[in-house]
Amino acid sequence: MIVIIDYDMGNVGSIANMIAKVGGQSVISNDHGAIKNAAKLILPGVGAFDTGMENIAKFGLLDLLNRKVVEERAPLLGICLGMQLLGNSSEEGVLPGLGWIDAKTIKFPHTTPEGEKLRIPHMGWNYAVAKKEDKLFSEMYEQPRFYFVHSYHVVCSDDADVLTESEYGIRFHSALSRGNIWGTQFHPEKSHKYGMKLIYNFVHKI
Repeated sequence: MIVIIDYDMGNVGSIANMIAKVGGQSVISNDHGAIKNAAKLILPGVGAFDTGMENIAKFGLLDLLNRKVVEERAPLLGICLGMQLLGNSSEEGVLPGLGWIDAKTIKFPHTTPEGEKLRIPHMGWNYAVAKKEDKLFSEMYEQPRFYFVHSYHVVCSDDADVLTESEYGIRFHSALSRGNIWGTQFHPEKSHKYGMKLIYNFVHKI
């Protein structure tokens, strides 16, 4: 069973619907017993970095998630804010992140290197170019496009952790993977056939 972690920070229903469409089973929960018994986890997220970390603490999930993901190595997919929380810190807040990936989250610049004004947030469809082979992108459609809504983006310290890159004024890391941990800045649950293929891979191939 896949547990979609409910910490009051995400559009969890659409993720559950997408999992059902690809033949998977999931439950939306912050129940400690459900998380302990989960085969896989999804950490969604829409909103502010510090609020996300505060809510993880509020529901008593921090030690449980560290045990489940770091010690037991349960597969976890972080989506949007959920990807940002995987790193060490964010310019959006002052609290430390989960620290599972050596990364930081920074704000998009207001102008491109050429001096053109950049509209923030980055919103809409964009390409994600794979930088390495990974089960999450197994047999993915050519030139995959995903739906983004974000003002901040993740910068991985180790290039080996970068799964995809995208461009919006600058080139940025739009998905990551290390061991049993994956993250997507984009919303696969809103990305039609491309997102459905990614969720299928997480459900059936990881």
